[in-house]
Amino acid sequence: MKIIRSRSFVAERPWGALDIACMNGISCRLHWTDAPYKWHVNDGEEVFAVLDGMVDMHYREGGAERMVTLEAGDVFHADVGCEHVARPRGEARILVIEAQGSV
Repeated sequence: MKIIRSRSFVAERPWGALDIACMNGISCRLHWTDAPYKWHVNDGEEVFAVLDGMVDMHYREGGAERMVTLEAGDVFHADVGCEHVARPRGEARILVIEAQGSV
C-alpha cells in the first residue's frame, strides 16, 4: 500500500518522476515539472491528469496545432498517434498513465 501526497512531491529536474505502479505493462507515474517537455508521439495511448498547477497542452490535429489549458483535475487523453507537448505555467504535478517505457 502507498499513500502519496502529490502536492509535496518535487523532483530533482523537470519531468522527474515517482514510479507509483506498473500493472501488466502499464506504468503509473507522478511527474513534477516547471519546464516544457518536447513534441512527441507515445508508443500507445496516454492518460495525462493534472493534479496541481496549470499546463498548456499543445497538440496537432488534422495538420493544425491546437492548445488547451489544463487545470488541476483536468485529464488529457492522447490517442495512438497524437503528437503533443505539455508546457506548464510554473510548477505542475501530473499523473501519467501509459505503456511502460513509452516516450
